[in-house]
Amino acid sequence: MIKKTQMKNNIKIQLGFLFLFLIALFSFSGKSKTGKLTQQLDAVCERNNFNGSVAVFDGTVQVYRKNKGFSDFSNKTKINKNTMFAIGSISKQFTAVLILLQMEQNRLNLDDKVSEYVKEFQTKEYESITIRQLLNHTSGLNTLGGKLMFKSGTGFYYSNDGYNTLGRIIEKTSGKSYNENLLKVFKKAGMTNSSTGSSFNGGDFGLVYVGSLNRYEKVRNMPERLNSSKVGIPAGGILSTVDDLLNWNQALYGGRIIKPKTLELLTTQSSVREHSVFGKTGYGLGIMRNTQAPVAYFHSGYVKGAPSLLVYYPKTKISVIILSNIADESKQQEVIFRPHIEIKEITDGG
Repeated sequence: MIKKTQMKNNIKIQLGFLFLFLIALFSFSGKSKTGKLTQQLDAVCERNNFNGSVAVFDGTVQVYRKNKGFSDFSNKTKINKNTMFAIGSISKQFTAVLILLQMEQNRLNLDDKVSEYVKEFQTKEYESITIRQLLNHTSGLNTLGGKLMFKSGTGFYYSNDGYNTLGRIIEKTSGKSYNENLLKVFKKAGMTNSSTGSSFNGGDFGLVYVGSLNRYEKVRNMPERLNSSKVGIPAGGILSTVDDLLNWNQALYGGRIIKPKTLELLTTQSSVREHSVFGKTGYGLGIMRNTQAPVAYFHSGYVKGAPSLLVYYPKTKISVIILSNIADESKQQEVIFRPHIEIKEITDGG
């Protein structure tokens, strides 16, 4: 009887040691993986002279963060976690979500003709364009008032004017300004440090520059110029931070902004584009996605001097956020976006 008890105790002790060993092993493996990622991303930032913020989160757990360089080059103000950046076309997913919220409230249908809401579309050439086609860039629209690039619904052509038109539809169906609608979504997502080029009233904004770190020129009238016809708030005029964009990913893909079926509509591939930086990509509604594994929902953004990228991997719930405030426009887009490309290649590889 005593021997049996001792044997049981020995087994318990051995199992306890095994359990502790496995915990230590997994902990070491996790730290080793994180350490490797840190080395890789640090190397990308250094060799590309990156100036901005980069972060990787596993859910809400920070795996990597680097705030590198200056938000104000003249005063040598360092970038910090509260620095707001112009996020360019990442703004389009917010506009798409606002349209889908109007749909959920039965104020519009995605296959409604845009001409029902916007007078400029009441022409023979534009009359067949639908809201859905503006969302996935298959309308053929380039610039508002110009000739269509192709018959609506038969191709892909990326259009900022299409998204600015969606902003007008949101205002008409909701009876509120675009900014009012956007602020409600910001609040729901816990985005307390975000704004737009038309509503910004001060704060830690990363001034924007063109050129290199050694020879640069400040972009004038930022962020106010984001409200101009060349950009437009619904197409590319949001200002945000790393932490706020993490909160956005968590809220959007966690089902706190739109319904699950609506989220599926947002992310399902409805067209294909040949992106100048990321190559062949799928396009949902204001969201790009990988055409091959792993599944990733993302969008790049660019307004003068400010390249950005927001990525979400639904299987692992990993978020990748890259925001910058300087770009050398004498070089091609793939050079400007080199750090973004390299970082996404690393995180795609898992």
